[in-house]
Amino acid sequence: MNRLSPLARCLTYAALILGSLLFLAPFLWEIRSSLMTLAGVFSYPPVIVPTDPQWSNYLDVFSIMPFAQYYGNTILVVILNVVGALISNTAIAFALARIPFRGRKILFALSMGTLMIPVAVTLIPTYIEWSWFGGLNSYFPLTVPSFFGNAFFIFLLVQFFRNIPKEFDEAAFVDGASYPQILTKIIVPMSRPVMAVVVIFTFMNNWNDFMGPLLYLNDSKLFTLALGLKSLLSSYNSYWQILMAAATLVVLPLILVFFFAQKSFVEGLAAGGIKG
Repeated sequence: MNRLSPLARCLTYAALILGSLLFLAPFLWEIRSSLMTLAGVFSYPPVIVPTDPQWSNYLDVFSIMPFAQYYGNTILVVILNVVGALISNTAIAFALARIPFRGRKILFALSMGTLMIPVAVTLIPTYIEWSWFGGLNSYFPLTVPSFFGNAFFIFLLVQFFRNIPKEFDEAAFVDGASYPQILTKIIVPMSRPVMAVVVIFTFMNNWNDFMGPLLYLNDSKLFTLALGLKSLLSSYNSYWQILMAAATLVVLPLILVFFFAQKSFVEGLAAGGIKG
């Protein structure tokens, strides 16, 4: 394998740094705007670094609207979805990958086929079903589906579980272990990287979800951050510094989660989740 020359290495690093700055520019500009007055946000020529940071903008977010309540609602929805995704997808994938039974290939193919169905096709029928069940204006439509599996997560976990040698199962059977014991004591501890991928994807999807809460929630006390940010935009669209502060508070947890879990995220994708 040829090593890069010092010049090529410097050019590569320079290109990566430039690309990173281009992607970070909107977020940095958002932070900059959140620390300025309204006049400073639209000043010309623009001020890049605030000379007098207005940290009170972040406090104003919580005073003009129940932003803390929206945070709590979103965290509750995210936790329920993460728990549901881990339990359901792990159990389903284990059965499809490690337990021999008639028709499992057909079931796996059918579950993969659901990935081809656009969300817009199921949106209205799903809404009608939850209306029949009396689940509108509640968190049930936002959390219950996660306890019934996700085709993409099932695919990731099945591919990972198939790469674990079957000798572990055989040795466990000799010691008198059952399938639930094999799953909880052998497979799960060995599958932490790919499960971290499931957790990160579930967290990001539900933290950013706007369509689901918009469709099912009517009571402002149940609003999540996505709806809260939209209501803030509608009510205070003249106070851009407060909007930027609220947007920063919404984005910050996503950045922190990915920053601390990126190693597990990459390992999970590379250790069998994507490769076939």
